[in-house]
Amino acid sequence: MINENERIDNLECNGLKIIQNEKLFCFGIDSILLADFAKEIKEGSKIIDLGTGSGIIGILLCAKTKPSPIIGVEIQSQVAEMAKRSIQLNNLQNQFKIINDDIKNLEKIEQMGTFDAVVTNPPYKKMGTGITNENKNKLISRHEITATLEDFIQIAKKLLKPGGNFYMVHRPDRLVDIIELLRKYKLEPKKIRLVHPNINKAPNIVLIKSTKDAKPFLKIEKPLYVYNEQGEYTNEIQKIYNE
Repeated sequence: MINENERIDNLECNGLKIIQNEKLFCFGIDSILLADFAKEIKEGSKIIDLGTGSGIIGILLCAKTKPSPIIGVEIQSQVAEMAKRSIQLNNLQNQFKIINDDIKNLEKIEQMGTFDAVVTNPPYKKMGTGITNENKNKLISRHEITATLEDFIQIAKKLLKPGGNFYMVHRPDRLVDIIELLRKYKLEPKKIRLVHPNINKAPNIVLIKSTKDAKPFLKIEKPLYVYNEQGEYTNEIQKIYNE
């Protein structure tokens, strides 16, 4: 079950666990926050997670929303195989399955316009920006090498039913690009929440929900602070981790 450089982490949610490999890209708090942000998805919804990585978002959504089913799409074969083993570890084979392919190939695999919700934690950095001397796996996870922001948004639009919801976590410095592309593909931004490291620092994470073919109306939610003045998780973050 466990290979070299791998470990099993306790997700502290319904007894769920996940396999991670320190040589690959390990999930961060952004994935935890996205799963919590999307927990409003109705029970029994058909969900797809684009760029699922370790499967962290899908595994948490199995507990938070009881989907039927959820599909995770991951281009890296080693990462996809590890996600499959995490699904087996949690006995979620009937709720969550992994497709090892490029999201740009989904039109050949899945029926378009049939999903109630799409979630994604895509690569944040444009190719050619930031540190690029990482190993190939981490480079693909962090940089828009195999798919761009527009690719993720375009396929989300095609996958969703009319009125379906698209949930994404990203960086605030890309927010203008995100909103411009969402509207280009008829995904109307409906809710935004900015996440700050603490009350004295600028936001470094943005959570955004958009709805296919919806009318304009955007709600800006109150900021979410990760750490308090003592450098400990705020009560809200602790609640998110413990739900």
